[in-house]
Amino acid sequence: MTREEEIARALADVEQSIGAACASAGRGRDEVTLIAITKTYPASDVRILAGLGVRDVGENRDQEAAPKARETEDLGLTWHFVGQLQTNKVRSVVAYADVIHSVDRARLVTAISREAVKAGRELTCLIQVALDDDPERGGARPADVPALADELAAAPALRLGGVMAVAPLGEDPGKAFARLRDLSQSVRRAHPEATMISAGMSGDLPEAVAHGATHVRIGTALLGRRRPFVR
Repeated sequence: MTREEEIARALADVEQSIGAACASAGRGRDEVTLIAITKTYPASDVRILAGLGVRDVGENRDQEAAPKARETEDLGLTWHFVGQLQTNKVRSVVAYADVIHSVDRARLVTAISREAVKAGRELTCLIQVALDDDPERGGARPADVPALADELAAAPALRLGGVMAVAPLGEDPGKAFARLRDLSQSVRRAHPEATMISAGMSGDLPEAVAHGATHVRIGTALLGRRRPFVR
C-alpha cells in the first residue's frame, strides 16, 4: 500500500468518526472542522492530505512547523499552531500561522500583536484553558479567561476566535469538555464573535463533538503513531 493510499484510508475512517459523532450530537458535519496534526511527519504527508481535500493543518513545535509551512506554501492551506508558545518563538510563528490556539497569558497577547502588526498580518487567536493543574500543558485558569479575552479582542491585528483545551489525563473527557463549553458560552456573552471551540483529539473526538467542538485536532488516527521528525 502506498503512503497516499494509507492516508486516504485513515482519512476516510476519521471522516466517518466525525460524521457519526455529529449525527449523535444532532449536529451537521459542516459544523466541525478537521485539523490534521502533522507533528513528526514530513511535508510530503501534508501534500498528500491537501490532495485529499484537507485544508487545515496543525503543528505544536515551531521548529517543525516553520519549514513545513515554507515547503507547502503553494497549497494555500490554513496553518494552526496548537502547542505551547514561548515569546521568543512568536516572530517565527506569526510568519506562517493563521490561527494560534495556545494563547494563555497577557504577555503573549502583546508579543503576538506586536509581531502581527510588523508583518502586516491578522491572526485568529484562541485562549487555551487549563482544565487541570498540570503546568506542563499550559493554559489560563478559567477565572482569568474573561480578562484575557477582553485584552485579546482589543489587541491590534488579532481576532479573538474562541477557546481551546486538552482533556485532563485520567478524567472523563466529556465532563472536561462540558466545562470548556460553559466557559465558551461565557466568553461569547461578552464577545459574540468568539465562536470557536478547539477540542478533541484522536482518543476523545466523540466527547468533544458532543460538547460543541467546532475544531478537532487529529494526528495519530490520520498519520499513525508518532515517529522522530525527519525533513
